[in-house]
Amino acid sequence: MTRLLNILLLTFLFSSCSGQTTDKQNNSIMAKRFFTEEDFNKQYGKEMVSAVTVYERMTKNGFKDNALATFDFDFVSDKKEKLDSLSKFLNDNYHYKLKAVKKQDGQWMLEGEAIELPYTEDNLMFWAIDLYCKGYEFDCQLNGYGALTDPKNITYLDLKKDSAESFHKKGIDAINKRDFGAAIIYFTIALEIDPKKAKTWQARGYCKDEIYIWKAARRDYEKALEIEPNNVDALLILATNKDNAGEHKEALIDYDKVLKLEPENDLAYFNRGNTKLSLGDKKGACADWTKAKSLGSPYAQDRLDADCK
Repeated sequence: MTRLLNILLLTFLFSSCSGQTTDKQNNSIMAKRFFTEEDFNKQYGKEMVSAVTVYERMTKNGFKDNALATFDFDFVSDKKEKLDSLSKFLNDNYHYKLKAVKKQDGQWMLEGEAIELPYTEDNLMFWAIDLYCKGYEFDCQLNGYGALTDPKNITYLDLKKDSAESFHKKGIDAINKRDFGAAIIYFTIALEIDPKKAKTWQARGYCKDEIYIWKAARRDYEKALEIEPNNVDALLILATNKDNAGEHKEALIDYDKVLKLEPENDLAYFNRGNTKLSLGDKKGACADWTKAKSLGSPYAQDRLDADCK
């Protein structure tokens, strides 16, 4: 978990799915894409609304919260190889059942079936957005999905069957496979059983950040800090979240809090340097990166070379 959190903290300047590239590189990449960053951003909100609509249809058919359900889904792209790569990833990590990629209506299509999970309206949205984001990573577009479970034969999650810690561990396992939709569902179940686990609030927030639902992620980090006010990891990742939202002054306050608690936290110095640069304080940024380097940060020298000559 720490490794994954560090990755997020070190990449807070990446404000879009395409990562950090120069404008020239970015334009070149986007020109070759089937599912462009512009289209991803335009349709992101519609995808969230669509998930709500799907869940409303399910409830009209008799589904209630935490009903166990499976979904079929399909992706489209312009090249078979892209869908083949996505298919392998989903099979290896999500353990979904995937059909062979086929050509249909001038496009290539991948169809599959997800594993059974318990759904609420929010959890279905997070699950769908994770698939939407995964498709983008492989330059494939999520085309649609629907519940396969028979409304007349619904079963429900038994919250008494497993412990909060058991579901938390399932969530961590899903994170390590980059299955953020399932991870959010497992963490949500764990929190229904025991809402006082700061580590679970923090982990769920991390997953929401990874699929670009930053406001919901922040609420989870803040909840973790309500439970454990001096939780350094939660403070660090909350500061990262604020940086992503352009709230650099607020992020700076959180990094300062971290350094009061852990004066030799190289990651806090490194990230605070990035924040200071965003605020136009180049001298302060270089001082923080120099300190981060002295504390063993493997990334500080690159920033010093790039911005402090």
